[in-house]
Parts: sequence; C-alpha cells; structure tokens
Amino acid sequence: MLSLALGFFVSLLITLLIVRYAHLHAELSADRDLNGVQKFHAQPVPRIGGVGIFIGLVLATLQLYFTRYARVADGLLIMTACGLPAFASGLVEDLTKRVTPVVRLLATMLSALLCWWLMGVRITHVDVAWIDPWFGMALIGVPLTVIAVSGLANAINIIDGFNGLASMVAFMMFVSLAYVAFQVGDPVVLSGSLIMMGAILGFFLWNYPAGLIFLGDGGAYFLGFILGELAILLVMRNPTVSPWYPVLLAMYPIFEVCFSIYRKRFVRGISPGIPDGVHLHMLVYKRLMRWVVGAKTAREMTQRNSLTSPYLWMLCLLAVIPATLFWRSTGVLFAFVVLFALVYVWLYVSIVRFKAPKWLIFRKGKASGSV
Repeated sequence: MLSLALGFFVSLLITLLIVRYAHLHAELSADRDLNGVQKFHAQPVPRIGGVGIFIGLVLATLQLYFTRYARVADGLLIMTACGLPAFASGLVEDLTKRVTPVVRLLATMLSALLCWWLMGVRITHVDVAWIDPWFGMALIGVPLTVIAVSGLANAINIIDGFNGLASMVAFMMFVSLAYVAFQVGDPVVLSGSLIMMGAILGFFLWNYPAGLIFLGDGGAYFLGFILGELAILLVMRNPTVSPWYPVLLAMYPIFEVCFSIYRKRFVRGISPGIPDGVHLHMLVYKRLMRWVVGAKTAREMTQRNSLTSPYLWMLCLLAVIPATLFWRSTGVLFAFVVLFALVYVWLYVSIVRFKAPKWLIFRKGKASGSV
C-alpha cells in the first residue's frame, strides 16, 4: 500500500505543479482547439496529465527497488521503459500537434514488441482447443500481442473525451487486476496495478470535475499500454486466470473501437481514421442531457462535461464487475462479453433514435446544485 500512496502523492504533486504554472507552458501544452468535433471544453487546458502519472509510476517503483521487492521493481521498470515509445509519441503530439495517429500507433506497437523481447510478455492461449496450439508459436502469438496491446492503448485514447472518463475507466480496471493478482499471488501485476491506481487518482483529482488538466494522448496511450501488458502477463503466468478475463475487463473501450470501425466503414462509408462526433460518450453528452442546449458559459460547459462521464463509468462496470467475479470461468466470461456487446448496441441505437429510457435522460431540473 506504500507504493499506492507514493504513486498517488507524486502524481498529485506533479499534476498540481503543471496546473499551477500552466501560464508558463500553455503555448506548448494547452489544448486550444475548442471547436473540433471531439472537443467539449470552454477554454484552453493543459493536456499533459500523463506526465504526473508516468513520474508517479517511476518513483513509486524505484521505492520498491530499494526494498525486499527489488525483483518486482525490476520487472515494472523494464515494462515502464518499454512503454516509453508509446508515452513519448503521445506526449510529443500533445505538445506539437504534429504526430499522426499512424506514427503513434506504430510507436505503441514498438513498445509492445519491446516488452515481448525483454520480458517475454505475449498471449499464449485463448482457451479454444483448436486455436491454442498456434499461440505456442511466437510467429503467431507475438503479432497478436502487439495488435492487442496497441489496440487497447488506442481504445483508451478514443474514449478520452470527457473529464474523468478514461482515467476512471482505467482505474476501475487496475482495481480488478490488483484483486485477481492478489488472489493468484502475482506480486508484479499486483504492485504495478496498485501503483497505477495511486498515480491515476493523483491526476484524477485535478481532472474531475473541474477539468483543470487533461490526460492527453501521452497519458492515454501509456495507460492503455501498461493495462494491456499487465493483463497479458497475469494470464500468461497464472493458468487459473482465464484469457477471456482481460477481454471482458476491457470490453468497453475495446467494443467502442470495434463498433466505431464498423459504423464508419460500413454505415457511413468513411475511413475509420476520420474523427467524428458520434461516439457513444458524445451521444450521451448531446442527447441524454436535454439541458445541454442551454447556456455556453465556461462553468456550465464544464459541468455538463463532467456529468457525462458517470454514464460511461456505469457502462464500464457492467463488464468490470462480472470479469472480477468470474475471472476463472471462460464460459461465463464469454457469455458476458456477448451480453455487453448487445447492451452497448441497444443503448447506442436507442440514443440515436431518441428512444433512450426516460430514467437515463438528464434534465435541467436534476442539475441544480451540481458542481
């Protein structure tokens, strides 16, 4: 728990310093695009919140290194070093706005490849009898691991649209990873998850609900990378953990990406890489809160922004809770994967057709007294 506390306080302090002295670096770090299809803030905000999380992880892990848990720290430090290309490519984009999505994706794939090369982390089985023998071959398992990790990192970045959304989703997943790692006695995954929980909370307090700082591409890609690698490592080293556990655990961001690709390519006939304003979290913002068309002052826009995230936290929990409860049972996990996909599609279609259940719709009268 000391690692969690240290990760929290380091991240909290670093993020505070970034926010406090934003005027000194705003020309580089601030997100000034207030009119994009995926922008929902009212004033320029620093988008380098991932820096505090990264430093929190590094310092908390170094503290472990000088204790009896040096071997655990070794693994986490190597994993963090492997994540540098993913983090750096996103951070450079946050500062320059000139790194293309393809470059960021390739950098994250490089991070996953490095993690396999240095730590041997890769997908080894999926609990499907006629497929599993193929995963014993590095030629098959390694590319799929690279795709899975980079895909999850990109998915976390895609859902990073509102205050507290991506960070709290990642936090809930790390809580689940820590619980399962504790159950099976995996110190590396347990320590890494606890440290990440603390580091995320240190950022979260400045991000939600006031939106004083954003996670940024660097933070989102790094969270997704660490989350993916720890989940794969947990399954690889502990046969009792079903390979479908991490699939269900991260089902919300994973399915968001898959559904978005389908929607753009086959429904709208556009490239999946083109940004649009109809992701599920954006529809929740625009249509479930009827009062969204009200005043556009900075305070009220921030309020509407922050009140959107809890809808998606609840959706994410529909996957995280059963994943945590049934982490051993492949059949049950697969059934919940299918169920989550059906619920997601139903919810999306209902909102698009203005037929969402009335209890989901946030009206202006309910917002009184909100912060």
